[in-house]
Amino acid sequence: MKGGSVSTRSATKSGGMSAGSDSLAALDAPPAAPKPPSRGIKRLARLSEVLRPHKGRFALATVALFTGSSVSLVYPQAVRFAVDEGVVEGSLEMLNWIALGLLGLFVVQAGLTWARHYLMSWLGQRAVAELRERVFGRLLTLEPGWFHTRSTGELVGRLAADVAVVEGTVGTDISMALRNAIQLFGGLALLFIENAKLTLVMLAVVPPLAVGVVMIGRKIRERSRAVQDRLGEASARVSEAVGAIETVQAFGREEDEAVRYATGVEAAFEAARRLAIWRGAFMASASFAGFSAIALIVWVGGRAVAAGEMTGGDLAAFMLYTTIVAVALGSLANLWSSLQRAAGATDRLFEVIDAVPEIRSPSDAKALPAGQGEVRFEGVEHRYPTRPDAAVLKKVDLVLRPGETVALVGRSGAGKSTLAKLVPRFFDPTRGRVLLDGLDVREAELEELRRAIATVAQEPTLFSGTLAENIAYGRPEATREEIERAARDAYIDAMVRALPDGYETTVGERGVQLSGGQRQRVALARALLSNPRLLILDEATSHLDAESEAAIQKALDVLLKDRTALVIAHRLSTVRRADRIVVLDQGTIVEEGTHEALMEAGGLYRHLVELQLLDENADGAPRV
Repeated sequence: MKGGSVSTRSATKSGGMSAGSDSLAALDAPPAAPKPPSRGIKRLARLSEVLRPHKGRFALATVALFTGSSVSLVYPQAVRFAVDEGVVEGSLEMLNWIALGLLGLFVVQAGLTWARHYLMSWLGQRAVAELRERVFGRLLTLEPGWFHTRSTGELVGRLAADVAVVEGTVGTDISMALRNAIQLFGGLALLFIENAKLTLVMLAVVPPLAVGVVMIGRKIRERSRAVQDRLGEASARVSEAVGAIETVQAFGREEDEAVRYATGVEAAFEAARRLAIWRGAFMASASFAGFSAIALIVWVGGRAVAAGEMTGGDLAAFMLYTTIVAVALGSLANLWSSLQRAAGATDRLFEVIDAVPEIRSPSDAKALPAGQGEVRFEGVEHRYPTRPDAAVLKKVDLVLRPGETVALVGRSGAGKSTLAKLVPRFFDPTRGRVLLDGLDVREAELEELRRAIATVAQEPTLFSGTLAENIAYGRPEATREEIERAARDAYIDAMVRALPDGYETTVGERGVQLSGGQRQRVALARALLSNPRLLILDEATSHLDAESEAAIQKALDVLLKDRTALVIAHRLSTVRRADRIVVLDQGTIVEEGTHEALMEAGGLYRHLVELQLLDENADGAPRV
């Protein structure tokens, strides 16, 4: 034990923060604002970011699409020849040649359709893969505070439902939209060539249809976003309930959770029903306009044929071109509503991609200086963004000397965990600074900083891999010998070897195959294997029985001898082994010293010890 003195601090003691340099001012500056969301269908232009690297395939798909769509515009001409030269003139030979020619065109168009479909489907799948990677990659860079105001299930929903919408857009909708646009404008051009007067009659239905497209399209976009939001909320409820299934079942809340989920699903259904109303209105309007145009053509064109102003073949060709244009227009109307839905999904995905991490490496990051893990808190204050009026830490000044083990003690909510999380920059202090071996942690390269620190939390996180993979999570390149040595130091090697698959045993999602104490020891082995300068133990022995804790404490006495450690603990047995105990109360350091000195001083520490000694935990280990 180092020293036996005790110091008591006033809550109003001034901080020891030195004047900040220009580089520190830059670090404190807010990050650049993310791009504002674009409006309407223009939001789909963002998809070009994932399609641009594959412009060669997109060009081939476009050529196949353009050629195939153009071929379909030849069919009405073949029908006109068949009617005028074959049927009217009675030339069976002409009919035979026209039929063979049409068959050849069908073969060519089928091949082009296959090429277009394959290439666009490939692009859709590729875009989906890259979007998923970009969204997930961005999520991994965002600070923990970003997730505090967002639902995990809703974010997972963006990676599932929203990405599926985009896949359909890139793989099918875009190519169909281009195909129908070519047939629409190509058909219109040929209609004007065939009979300009009749074409103008047909186009009389376009202005009211255009007004409907604009008005109804806006409603469809709003309803589509509402559907995606409700689906995200329903996914969040599933994530919460499944993630806490034992709690749900322990309190008999299965039916209540089912009702909550059903409520979310019904809300999504109601939003989808409203969307269907507007999409139906959209399609009905387009269909009515198209068939109204055909009816006008039959009436006006039939009179022209009767008057000898055009042939039956001309009218047949014109009718086919009108049908092509009407079908293309109706399809575009349907696709427009789909594209509006995709615009909403794209907006939700790029909302994540465009998020700017507040905790990131500075552009002029400095290498961590050589050192033994000295940690300094200078005038540190902190407020969470979700609670800006409540100061969690107030003017904290604290030094952890190299190789020293410091225990943080205090009531729940005193700021112990928050103080520890400032060192690896899970949060940045609102005021003051934190230094590791003399360097402000905000000036360090973030990845290097976090490699120098290992944390074992109260509820350790394991991943659904093997025991060996979980132990080596912080050092994937570690050898099996190093992994086993870390396991022995954490007193878990014997348990692992007793399993049928040993270190290759799969631990299950979040380590459900292991007990709480076993998960803690795996997490401790993982921290030891990373060989950090600073070890943060956030109530890391809370799930160990007395026998396991005693064994690990012996190992920790050796392992922490030359390593700085910050220990947040409730167990008196853990606290007493610290070189120094720091007592926090309402975000302020009120006492510090050894166990004996603090007990003699009769302050808050002694009060906590005496209270907890009256209520020992199940295994008999007193807690503070």
